[in-house]
Amino acid sequence: MGEEQYDEEQSTEVQKKFLFVFKRAPHGTIYPYEGLEVILIMAAYDQVISAVFTDDGVYCLKKGQETAAIGVKEFSITFKVLEQYGVEHLYVDKEALSARGMTEADLVTGVEVVDKETIANVIREQDVVLPF
Repeated sequence: MGEEQYDEEQSTEVQKKFLFVFKRAPHGTIYPYEGLEVILIMAAYDQVISAVFTDDGVYCLKKGQETAAIGVKEFSITFKVLEQYGVEHLYVDKEALSARGMTEADLVTGVEVVDKETIANVIREQDVVLPF
């Protein structure tokens, strides 16, 4: 019976809202890859996870990246499976996308293309913001 009571207490835990902000290009630094790894780990803890892609971070979602010449594994396609891990909100900065000559059609997965004001509102709603 004590075990059942403990399980009930566990189920009343409050979920935290985590936002991962990707600002760097996917190759040349480890930050975007590590951010993706942390999202996948955090998804196991049943928290509310979202991600924002801004600045050069919009390149993380670009289709058709050829990385063999630089000797690294192409990991951006992994962003496509985040919804299966409970990550339902992926936001892309409209201005950053446009400034890099890209459109939503250039991206590997369905995302919400939003303006900076929307991104600011999303950030304000979070408990934890992690930049990558």
